[in-house]
Amino acid sequence: MANFKLGFIGAGFIARFQTQALTMVRGADLAGVHAPKGAEDLSALSRRLGVGECVVHEDIASLCNAVDAVLIFAPNFARVEIMQTIADAVSAGAPIKGIVSEKPLGRTVAEAKQLLDIAASTGLPTAYFENQLHMKGMNAQKRQLVPQERAMGPLTLARSAEEHAGPHEGWFWDPTRQGGGVLSDMGCHSIAIGWYVLTPAGKPVDFLEPVAVTADLALLKWGQPTYRKRLLDTMGVDYAKTPAEDFATGMVTFRNPETGQLVKAQFTNSWMFDKQGLRVYMDGLGPGYAFEFNTLQTPLQVFIGDEAAEAAADVETALEKSTASRGLLAVETNEPDLYGYVDELEDAVRCFSEGHDAKLNFAYGYQVTRLCQAAYLSAELGRVVDLTDPATDAKLEHYTSLIAQGRGGEVLHVM
Repeated sequence: MANFKLGFIGAGFIARFQTQALTMVRGADLAGVHAPKGAEDLSALSRRLGVGECVVHEDIASLCNAVDAVLIFAPNFARVEIMQTIADAVSAGAPIKGIVSEKPLGRTVAEAKQLLDIAASTGLPTAYFENQLHMKGMNAQKRQLVPQERAMGPLTLARSAEEHAGPHEGWFWDPTRQGGGVLSDMGCHSIAIGWYVLTPAGKPVDFLEPVAVTADLALLKWGQPTYRKRLLDTMGVDYAKTPAEDFATGMVTFRNPETGQLVKAQFTNSWMFDKQGLRVYMDGLGPGYAFEFNTLQTPLQVFIGDEAAEAAADVETALEKSTASRGLLAVETNEPDLYGYVDELEDAVRCFSEGHDAKLNFAYGYQVTRLCQAAYLSAELGRVVDLTDPATDAKLEHYTSLIAQGRGGEVLHVM
């Protein structure tokens, strides 16, 4: 039986990570890529890793006619146009069996709904790539704590954080293109995993009903003149004119529709984590039991002195978003597997081969976008947002945050 053929749209950071993850996925090849830049390099990486010949395609339609599924790893601002081009190719006879979108599904609720509707028009299964719900650690703790949950009741508080010193690409720093700041970029991760952690065993990922959101946003590190100049010099983004939050924190309240119990998911995200590099942290607290997960508590550490540090070729071989080349360094030996990329690829390939949506589909991605945008709205209003109020739903349908409009100076203090 032939391997399932994947086609990437986009050849940047996440596409390279997913290519590495494919070395651990059986029955799938990277058969093609289309991207404005980096396509040849990604193709070479695919061949070097032995995960597929990865033909470079000049357009999306050609890619759709050569693969079994397309995976959108392009920037946020390009998603709608790409999705419509895929739908047009399917309408013209492209034989793909599924469509994947990297997080977030949309920069606004309206944009996420547009992507959801276009996908629905194709009649094809979808997968929303939120890797943290596929992390082996998260699913292991859920399995391990089933007896405690049944005896004592489910978790009532989840706390999650994803933090690092800032993205690689310039467009991430432009709120009008990215859709906001760190809340849009990484808050979708933390809100989703908090929702998942609190969900009782055996229930669907959207079982708990979101009832309220409160959030606070700040511009801390990149609001400082020294850092702001560095951002302008290296990324071409002037935060004095279009600032976006580099720190976000908040709380989502969920209701169990069977018992009426309210549970809480706290999220914290920052681009000002000037420590080892990327940190993904989660914990969950229940009646008489708990868990904790921290990606910086690594089984391997290395030490590099000042003189030896001059030989460092790429500090990110040790840890994503690594900020140091010397001293005592945390090393993650298999980041694609640790972060859930392997498992989300396996899930998509299996589900598309069977003809149905993945564990997380576009409808789920739409709900996560709604929660993120409700958090922006809460920060602007300075109060809790009631998600059970029909007026809130109506407002979110047409809402674009001031930060995403390039008017962040109205809600963020720029020093």
